[in-house]
Amino acid sequence: MTQEIIMAGFGGQGVISMGIILANAGMLEDKNVTFFPSYGAEMRGGTANCSVVISSEPIASPVVASPDIVIALNEPSLLRFESQVKPNGILFYNQTLIKSKPTRTDIKILPIAASAVAEELGSGRIANMVMLGFYAKVTNTIALESLKRAQRVIFKKAKEQMLQLNNAALERGFGLV
Repeated sequence: MTQEIIMAGFGGQGVISMGIILANAGMLEDKNVTFFPSYGAEMRGGTANCSVVISSEPIASPVVASPDIVIALNEPSLLRFESQVKPNGILFYNQTLIKSKPTRTDIKILPIAASAVAEELGSGRIANMVMLGFYAKVTNTIALESLKRAQRVIFKKAKEQMLQLNNAALERGFGLV
């Protein structure tokens, strides 16, 4: 099993954090992983994306040209990466912020109101965690508990309240399927 994922959005949406958490969750499950970030001109407000590869086999390269999965958190990311998803792949997109509709008919398209759900939970900043929980449920690649453990490793200096909010967002996304 090998899964290649591209996550993309504006800087400040937690795209890179989402990729690091996913990669760490994969390591917690003894899977082979790679993580490869890419930043636009600015960190906050510019574009950001990352590639994560999760595999039961050794990984030859962290470069992902034709991902199995794209997770788009904003409109420019959808426009840029929709065409790159492999046929029969999956496109997750944040329908709260993305108003256009994907046009591909050879992939599975899964809209989720990640930003709206995050606001309901109390912070728009956790839309990435909602999306990650949704991804975990749909793909069954990484366990929800591994994501919860990984976010505590990545955000080890965060206050307990924020860690609990992240867990709530992961759980809510997981339950939206």
